[in-house]
Amino acid sequence: MFDTLTLASLPADDAGLRTSIRAFIARHIAAVPLERRARSWQGFDAGFSRALGEAGFLGLTLPTAYGGGGRGAFERFVVVEELLSAGAPVAAHWIADRQSAPLILNFGTEEQRQTYIPRICRGEALFCIGMSEPGSGSDLASVRTRADRTADGGWVVNGQKIWTTNAMHSDYMIALLRTSGTAADRNAGLSQLIIDLKAPGVSVRPIVDLTGDAHFAEVFFENVQLGADALIGIEGQGWAQVVAELAFERSGPERIYSSVVLLDAWVRHLQEVGRSDAAPLVGRLTAELATLRAMSIACTARLVAGDSPVVEASIVKDRGTTFEQDLPEAIADDLAAHPDEAISDTLYRTLLYVTHIAPSFSLRGGTREILRGIIARGMGLR
Repeated sequence: MFDTLTLASLPADDAGLRTSIRAFIARHIAAVPLERRARSWQGFDAGFSRALGEAGFLGLTLPTAYGGGGRGAFERFVVVEELLSAGAPVAAHWIADRQSAPLILNFGTEEQRQTYIPRICRGEALFCIGMSEPGSGSDLASVRTRADRTADGGWVVNGQKIWTTNAMHSDYMIALLRTSGTAADRNAGLSQLIIDLKAPGVSVRPIVDLTGDAHFAEVFFENVQLGADALIGIEGQGWAQVVAELAFERSGPERIYSSVVLLDAWVRHLQEVGRSDAAPLVGRLTAELATLRAMSIACTARLVAGDSPVVEASIVKDRGTTFEQDLPEAIADDLAAHPDEAISDTLYRTLLYVTHIAPSFSLRGGTREILRGIIARGMGLR
């Protein structure tokens, strides 16, 4: 059910991380051009992620026994906010740090924790998530890709996943697979398994988007053999595990900062040309961003309290991606209304990139229609 979000503030001690993460960012990406920084959490740089791990900025909320920082979710919020605001390339470690490691910590065996989490904290083990399938859209309960038991207690996987972010660069996939029943059984009979993407029978085909980048991929499984230790948690409980996992994916600051590098560049442009007529628009966009940030912090507070704010996270994601998609359109309209005003090639290229990629903002992490269905159910409207 839906609970009203209670506003929360970042504790002063946790906010103290800003100084060190800003210094790290300045050292590593000061020379990266704006149009590359606009890619941010789609920007893949394994070396940058390893450097983050070496500096102690990965696995912040994970126990020190597994190589983590032993810190809290608010401190991770600060680090993520600074990385995204600067347009740092975080895609290499993003999924492993945000979702895979907490999932393994909460549901995995001790052997799985010892095997994967320290490497994730060092930026050395890169993960992707296998959820969506062809013809299913965001309807995860209709999963058809199967993992069947073998005589020796292991698994054999057959099927296909699609829209799998950075599968071509990842070491492992945590896949939602059908281990019993059929697609008609919906969320019953689903389990999560760890798949080594270099295993025989796995093939990955990149999907090129409108920007010319390829961060999505199709992944095919043909008689892929896995050991018994591939299963995360309890067989048949994959749906409940995924629901908890998606609260981490949908509530964070990444759902409001995908376009913020463009916003900063446009505001600097207005200052450089000495134009004040856009002040009302700047004010409106800033107010929306501040409100969404407050909502995201409130969701983080719920996670700190041990809750799973599924509905609240869906609201943040829905409203956040709406803001992210509206932003490039609003900026483009403003610049088009001043055709004689010179703009830099860098700002122009950044605007083109964000405009082209913006339609995907409301697809990744659950489509707008699916999210609004979750919200409606949580509010008792359906």
